[in-house]
This record gives sequence, C-alpha cells and structure tokens, in this order.
Amino acid sequence: MDLERLSPRNPIKKESWWTVLTLAYQSLGVVYGDLATSPLYVYKSTFAEDITHSETNEEIFGVLSLIFWTLTLIPLVKYVFIVLRADDNGEGGTFALYSLLCRHARISSLPNFQLADEDLSEYKKTSGENLRSLKVPGWSLKNTLEKHKFLQNMLLVLALIGTCMVIGDGVLTPAISVFSAVSGLELSMSKQQHQYVEVPVVCAILILLFSLQHYGTHRLGFVFAPIVLAWLLCISTIGVYNIFHWNPHVYKALSPYYIYKFLKKTRKRGWMSLGGILLCITGSEAMFADLGHFTQLSIQIAFTFAVYPSLILAYMGQAAYLSKHHVLESDYRIGFYVSVPEQIRWPVLAIAILAAVVGSQAIITGTFSIIKQCTSLGCFPKVKIVHTSSRMHGQIYIPEINWTLMLLCLAVTVGFRDTKHISNASGLAVITVMLVTTCLMSLVIVLCWHKSSLYALAFIFFFGTIEVLYFSASLIKFLEGAWVPVALSFIFLLIMYVWHYGTLKRYEFDVQNKVSINWLLTLFGSSNLGIVRVQGIGVINTELVSGIPAIFSHFITNLPAFHQVVVFLCVKSVPVPHVKPEERFLVGRVGPREYRLYRCIARYGYRDVHKDNVEFENDLICSIAEFIRSDKPLNYSPDLENESGTNERLTVVAASSSNLEGVQIFEDDGFDKQEPSSSAEVIVVAPSPRIKKRVRFVLPESARIDRSAEEELTELTEAREAGMAFIMGHSYVRAKSGSSVMKKIAINFGYDFLRRNSRGPCYGLSTPHASTLEVGMVYIV
Repeated sequence: MDLERLSPRNPIKKESWWTVLTLAYQSLGVVYGDLATSPLYVYKSTFAEDITHSETNEEIFGVLSLIFWTLTLIPLVKYVFIVLRADDNGEGGTFALYSLLCRHARISSLPNFQLADEDLSEYKKTSGENLRSLKVPGWSLKNTLEKHKFLQNMLLVLALIGTCMVIGDGVLTPAISVFSAVSGLELSMSKQQHQYVEVPVVCAILILLFSLQHYGTHRLGFVFAPIVLAWLLCISTIGVYNIFHWNPHVYKALSPYYIYKFLKKTRKRGWMSLGGILLCITGSEAMFADLGHFTQLSIQIAFTFAVYPSLILAYMGQAAYLSKHHVLESDYRIGFYVSVPEQIRWPVLAIAILAAVVGSQAIITGTFSIIKQCTSLGCFPKVKIVHTSSRMHGQIYIPEINWTLMLLCLAVTVGFRDTKHISNASGLAVITVMLVTTCLMSLVIVLCWHKSSLYALAFIFFFGTIEVLYFSASLIKFLEGAWVPVALSFIFLLIMYVWHYGTLKRYEFDVQNKVSINWLLTLFGSSNLGIVRVQGIGVINTELVSGIPAIFSHFITNLPAFHQVVVFLCVKSVPVPHVKPEERFLVGRVGPREYRLYRCIARYGYRDVHKDNVEFENDLICSIAEFIRSDKPLNYSPDLENESGTNERLTVVAASSSNLEGVQIFEDDGFDKQEPSSSAEVIVVAPSPRIKKRVRFVLPESARIDRSAEEELTELTEAREAGMAFIMGHSYVRAKSGSSVMKKIAINFGYDFLRRNSRGPCYGLSTPHASTLEVGMVYIV
C-alpha cells in the first residue's frame, strides 16, 4: 500500500478509522522492527558481567521491574504521549525539533534566510500569537537566544550531536540485531563449531542487507509488517507459555519494590548493569523520527496495543523461565533462546533473523533520511541522493553513506566478535539521542507551546534524571566498547561543523563582495566596453538572495559577453519540512526591464524531493514566463534601491506542474505537432533551420498581456530555443592571513577537502558538460 497517499498531508486520514488502523499495521514493519527485537539481547547484555543470576531471584526480578518501568516511562509516557505532539507539520526527529526552535526564535543556521520565507503556509506559528509581547511565556528565553550567537551555536551543536549518534546507531543496530538473532545457533552446535560459524554468518547477512539497499524498501515493504507482527505474536505467545508453565506469580516483580531490593543488594554492580537494561528501549526514537510516514494516532495505537504488551509479556516470560533455572546447561549464559521451547527453536530462529533484518533496515533508511536533512540545512557535504520510489515519500538511497555504514558495521562485528561490547556501544548511542531529545523538547515546551517554564523544568528533571542515570552507566563502559559511538560521532560532528562553518564563511564573503546595481548600469550604459550578448539563457548559480554575485563580474571581466537572458538562480533550503509547489519560486527583476536580467529563488524544505534536471528547467522557465505575464511595469530608478543594494521586487510564482492555470511550456524537435488545447492564447516562435527545438508558451484563456510583455515572452522563447547554459562557481576557499591556526586547518584543509569531494547542485548533476561553464574564484575568508 502506498504510504504517500496515506500521509499526514492527506486529509483522508481523519475520515476513516480503517485508514488509521492500516497505517498502524504498516508502522509495525517500518518503525518498530528495532524495538521489537530487543528481547533477543537485553537479559544477556544485563547479566553479561556485572551481576549474576542467584537462587533468590532478586536480580532477575529487579531487572524485570526496571525493564517494565523503563518501557512504561520512556517510550510510552515520554514519546507516545508527549514528544509525538511536537511534530513539525507532520514530520519528526531531532531536526524537526531544531527546525521548530529556529522558526519560533529566529535562530536559523541558514545564512540566506528571507522574511518572505515566513509567509510560507508551513511556516506557521500559534494563531493569534504576539511574539513581541512580554506576557507570552518564554519571551525572555527567546530574546536571550536571539541575542547570543554562542547559545545559537551550542543549540546547533546539540542537534548535531543527536544526529551523529543516530548515524552511529545506524552502524551498531544492524550488528547487534543480526548477531543476537544468529546467536541461537549456539544451542544447536558445540562451542568450537559455533565460534567459527557465527561471525561469518553475521557478516554474510550484513553484506546482503547493505547490498540490497539500492532497490529501496518499498519493493520489500509489503513483507515488513507481517514479519514484525509474526515476531510479536511469537514472543508474546512464548512469554505467556513460560509465565503459566514456570512461574505464574512473576507479575509481582512489576512492583517498584523489587527495584529497591535489586539496587540494595547489587549496589555499584547493579548500577553498572543499567547499561544493558536500557537496550530494552532501543528503537524508541524511531517512533518520532518516522512520524512523517504515518500519523501520530497510528503510531500511538501500534505501540500501545501491540508492541508494548508484546514486549512486556516477552520479558515476563523470560524472567519466569529463568526464575526456575539457575544452573544453565551450556556456556550460553542468559539469553533469549534458552527460554524458547526446544521443539520450536528453529522456526523462532528463522523469524528472529528476518525480524532483525527488518529492524536493521529501518535504522539504515532512517540514517539516509537524516543525512539528507543535514545536507538540506547546510550541515553536511552534498552527496548523491537516489529516490528509490516515485510514490512512497521519503524512500531514498545514498550510495556513499550505505557503503560507509557497511564497512563500519563489518568492522564492529569482526572487531568485537560478541554482543557484550556491541551492546555497550549501542546503549550509549541510544541514550545520548534520548538526552538530546529531552533537552530540545524542554525548549519546545517554552518557545513553541508557550507553556510555563515550570513545565519544561519538570519535564527535563523527571525524564532527564532517568536518562542521565542510564547515560552514566553506559559511559562507565567506555573502554569496553562504548568508545565506538563517541569516536564515530566525533568524526561525523567534525565533518558537519567544518562544512557548516566553511559554508557560512563563504556566504559572508559573497555578501561582502557582491556587485552594486550601479556597476551593472554602467556596464549596460557604456558602448566602449565591447560587451556583447549571445543567444540563449545563462543560469548563474549563486547562494545570494539579493544583489549581483561577484562571479558575474568575474565572468564578464574574463569573457566580455553574456547571454540574451540571464537568470541569477538560488536554490535554497528553508527550515520547514515541505514547501508547496505553488509557493516554490520567488521571481523578480535585476535592473530595468529591458536588460532581461531575472532573479529566481527556488525554495525547498528539508524533506522535499528535488526534481530532475529537465523538469526543474521547465519549471524555472515557466516561473519566469508567468512572472512576465502577471508583472505590472514599473519605472525603474536607482534611487529606489533598498538596503541590500538592489531594486528588486520578488513575486511568489507556482511551479508549472502545480499551476494548471498559469503559463505552460511545450517543446518538440521542430516537427509540427498538435497539442489538445482550448481557446487558450498561444505564442509560437517559428524555429530557424539551425534550431532543433521549438518552444511554445501556452497562456490561460483569460490572459491579457501588453505588447512589452509579449515582446519579453517572445525573447524568452527564442532564448530557450537556443539553449541553456549553467554558469557555476568553482571556488577555492582560503583563510585570510592572520587567522588562527584552528581556522586555517578548518578552512584550508578540512573544508577544502570536503568541498573537492562533494557533489555539485542537484539540478546541475545531469547537465551536459557542453552546457556548463565553471568560473574559478578564490575566496579569502
């Protein structure tokens, strides 16, 4: 079933309970695969070293009580009933919270932000809100954040830390999930055989898993939910059997009193064992991160009525079995498979491996999505993004990240060769992400929900105390595997921050060195410079949203000619998940009308799909044509320049694919073709014998344009027939003399290396080399 048709942006979800239940069923396979497989390794990781299973059962009952209350307070209370409400127009995750804060406090890390972006329909705030009123809760906090750049940087770093830990979890979760599932083979063979079989089998499954990523999860998505549902039914049924067969009174261990008895007896060893217990909530963040694929209600229903009770029954069943088995028959110690009846171990093993693969798939896909978000918000180098489904929203594949994750995952598997060290590493990654979410949520409560600071303090104190306790227990295992997520996060954080810092400094250089409009008027007014204009459309790529970029003057200086029509194109991201197609483009003029210089700003949200080259070109040309048709001629005067040094008036223009009442473009190879049309007015320019393409603009029936606009459209048509050329800057960024050593290292080596190995603009990737001009410039920042 198509998730896009049932997405939160589709109103049918409010009309049918069947739709909500269908989404809840589908979310089992996409969201809960990781969380559902946690019983495979929680008890084994908890009793691996710090505590032992004694005859009194105080340890096993205490651990069961801790698991029950941890599952109840963190995933159920915190995420299901509180965090899921903090969605960003239906989207969730760390960057959704950061995006909300950026919009409500104007602390965006994007340098080319415009006030016009606040008019976007998804850039909404609480109705009737007076942001500048001192009576609004959180006003003082908002004012403090806006004034202090240091606090803004710390907030960005905090969001990036959470993001980097999610990426680290993308390395560790597949390893521990598949490793734990395959560990069931230990009960069917000798220890000598097992140590030579387990690791190769795990590596083979991981290689297969990552090798199939380029097909996209939508091709196998229809089997994900049945697999996880079968797994939940399996573990809950086994749990019920173990409860009634071995210890029907195990439910008494759910009392918090057993936590007190457990900690009183084990003391420091019990505290250190919390690092294994917290693995019962691994994957909880996926409920919020994957919110964009489903709805808040569907995720709440799936967890509350399916996942949560199944997990509780599974953990109670394992505890009931272990409470009657204190001397195990093998060196397997305490694990999931010992509590599975021997007659069904092989079928359960098969289902467990499939469920582990599904859970791994979910975190890998989530890693791809969060890398794309970071790229959109200028916090990660541009990478190749492949959209694996034209129907299902958000299904992407990033080759570079995929193979990097696979190599790191294999290195962790082969390096540690057991679940003990991998679980220590995974636990620290999981709890760090949750701590970051708690910190950001406390700010959202005040700045976005406008609640009293007391609510925020109560939230961060209650949940923060629990998570800090688990965090400290995980951090103490730093030398026993917990260093892995710290090392991975540090590397990715360094890459992200250096890229963001270099991009910001480069933009500041562009702003400081942009050319004034007076220079342009002088250029056009002088006949002694020998400037000529050639046929075609020249699209100049720039990050500036106002003014004339220095790359244009550099281009004219070295090649005294430019195109018949020049478009200063800025493709930018805005801190919202999606921009509606009818709000995509901002179009305006640069200079007088007769110069045929236009500025076009294409706006995308951090979850938007960028169009391919051909479709983007057509939308770009149609947006300019629609602007020409609807624009009212004004007398240009240099005296009317605004503070940015331009006299530009930008107009919101819809993309042609969504604006059926606007200008449409038709292209053919020069042969006569008839398109079905009504009595629409059509402007046709006959091609010359040397032109292979004919372009026609179809105007709405009610369109009435003056002669100057008609001439301008005719000239745009001729230019489009002659072809388009993309003029892109090839920059060499260097730190200015006198800069600190850290800045020189970051700019001259770090940013330069990342820039040389990153991709160009997405709309220029498929542009023929003959249609691309690169202008080299040195940026001294």
